[in-house]
Amino acid sequence: MTIADKKARKIEDAFSFAGYDPDASESRGSASYSYWGSTLKVFLKNRGAVACLLILVLILLFTFIQPLLPGQYGANTINNNPDTGVQFINQPPSTTTVIATAPAGTVLMARPVKGDESWLAVTNVLATIKKRTEFTLTEYGDEYCRVEFDGMDGYVKNDFTTQLKLPDDPTATPYSCKSNFPVLLYSSPADYSNGGSALYARAEDLDFDSGTGLAVARGGTGLRIMPSDNAFLFGTNNIGQDLWARVWSGTRTSLFIGFAVALTEAALGILMGVLWGYVRGLDRLLTEVYNVIDNIPTTIVLILISYILKPGVSTLILAMCLTGWLGMARFIRNQIVIIRDRDFNLASRCLGTSTARIIVKNLLPYLVSVIMLRMALAIPGAIGSEVFITYIGLGLPVDTPSLGNLINEGRKLVTSASLRYQLIFPAIVLSIVTISFYIIGNSFADAADPRNHV
Repeated sequence: MTIADKKARKIEDAFSFAGYDPDASESRGSASYSYWGSTLKVFLKNRGAVACLLILVLILLFTFIQPLLPGQYGANTINNNPDTGVQFINQPPSTTTVIATAPAGTVLMARPVKGDESWLAVTNVLATIKKRTEFTLTEYGDEYCRVEFDGMDGYVKNDFTTQLKLPDDPTATPYSCKSNFPVLLYSSPADYSNGGSALYARAEDLDFDSGTGLAVARGGTGLRIMPSDNAFLFGTNNIGQDLWARVWSGTRTSLFIGFAVALTEAALGILMGVLWGYVRGLDRLLTEVYNVIDNIPTTIVLILISYILKPGVSTLILAMCLTGWLGMARFIRNQIVIIRDRDFNLASRCLGTSTARIIVKNLLPYLVSVIMLRMALAIPGAIGSEVFITYIGLGLPVDTPSLGNLINEGRKLVTSASLRYQLIFPAIVLSIVTISFYIIGNSFADAADPRNHV
């Protein structure tokens, strides 16, 4: 064996051929890039958009959870005083039903509440003194005067509503007195009459004598407008309906309308826009159809459909979708015209790829960002249209709560400071929903743009 052969043998012993694995070869040759994974990653980097998305999800979930929570009133339930039947009209927002606290030792007239012995209907009104009826004033006070009447010792208000006929020196008691109007005789220098209706207290907080009908407050006894702990968190409206329940029920209705309109507009707009832009033979026909429909003002269509058909959720959705898809279709058509003759589409047609596959695989991925943006903006747009239709009196019936109904009713009371809450609460919810959708839509459109992917 020559020296050259020995060197060749050493080289062969020092090296060996690597094995070939087809699967491993494919894995090294393919990219790990995922379009949707990268889109999600970019979107999650935007903390503001993520926060808005979380807020929207929580609002949507709460609209379904709220009716199931304990102590909730029905959205259409008219809440009445259980004794008098008087509606709880325009009750201001509160976290409790307690409107007054009776100190220990306060004497109250009391009687059990029908059907619930754990509550007592109470008042500190002992009697009503008719106008121009004499009574003895025994102690003068700027707010309440102590008097004796018909063997009872109590207090009467000293204000312009009673107009007590007092002498020149009202502090020189006792003396006979009259009033120009009927006055209430209270057992204590406070008004626990709730405008003539009873207040309510827990039986366990009072020492009640069923024989005399008198009760004595044990401590700081809470007096409530109704025998319940369930407060009107957003107040009530002008017929006694709970605004808290109506706001969340209305939000659920408006979001349903918004999502239904957005999905319908997207489905019709994408289908018509793709056919309009890619199939050359349909371009002239669909252009004429677009021109005819687009020349009809959207507001007129909304008004006519809402006026002709029975008011309801389905009518509003139909009215908005009749022309709402036009904007999406036109935008997609213009985008497809730009990219339909690019090299990758020409290559697909030359290879015999079907039109449907070219549309799904080649065209639509380029339009994901703009589609999502327009859908996100269509939802608050639909809610705004519902508010407008309700504003002109052609919206949903009053027994179907919606943000449009609530805002329309609240705007009538905006000049009254004490009733302005009926507009503020639904307007706040509508603003949050609209702004959140706008931020999410813009952020997702940016995230879906491949140029923003690393």
